[in-house]
Amino acid sequence: MKTQEKTVTELLKNKVALITGGNSGIGKAISIRAASEGAKIVIGARDEKTGKETVDYISSKGGEAFFIRADMSDPKQIDSLFEKTIEKYGEVDLACNNSATGGPQLPIHEIDSDIWNHMMSVNLTAPFLCMKHEIQHMLSKGGGSIVNMSSANGLIGTKGFTTYTANKHGLNGLTKSAALDYADKGIRINAVCPGGVETPMFNQTYGKNSEAWKKARDFHPIKQLGTPESIAGLVTFLWSDASSYVTGSCLSIDGALTAQ
Repeated sequence: MKTQEKTVTELLKNKVALITGGNSGIGKAISIRAASEGAKIVIGARDEKTGKETVDYISSKGGEAFFIRADMSDPKQIDSLFEKTIEKYGEVDLACNNSATGGPQLPIHEIDSDIWNHMMSVNLTAPFLCMKHEIQHMLSKGGGSIVNMSSANGLIGTKGFTTYTANKHGLNGLTKSAALDYADKGIRINAVCPGGVETPMFNQTYGKNSEAWKKARDFHPIKQLGTPESIAGLVTFLWSDASSYVTGSCLSIDGALTAQ
């Protein structure tokens, strides 16, 4: 993954930012960007190797980061993630519920219920459970900002991706309703809806520079894929005071994909 070299501007100085799946792809870019803005980073993810590599990279640039192993399909591990975060830092100011999983491209009558249940647990139930913890801690300190990592699939229908699309539509609904619940409590809640982003997972799925990869890229009117760093920039904005009037929004960042 191309990493960011950025002078610290302290946009998020001394804020505690928790990023699930903050060890790779978009999540890694968010972790690095937020650390460069002065935040104290907590990465919750399954893969200890890449998690610690990200922590080491942030530390090498003068930032502060902490890794906690957590499987988002296990509610007990989600509970433990927040217990350890509070034990370490005492608070959660910012959160990005970024962990997600994909599935086979199948019509609905061919989707196994086990696949549906697993994807639902990671892509929708886990953000719900994380938000319960995040909001509880933010209420006690008078506010905070939550960003849910959704998808362009959460704004439109997508052939063959029924389960994932349903998950992300649900996440957008959760985002909007929760934003209304806590709008007068100082807690802002938004979702980011990326189109295709060139991550290791994307390149592995389509085969970098293959015909399928190029077709997926060119499906976007801008004729290019997003970068993890561009998504991280939007998340940083939504976390910052510069977006103090933004809540309940599901923001597309997709090269005009959903404008068609």
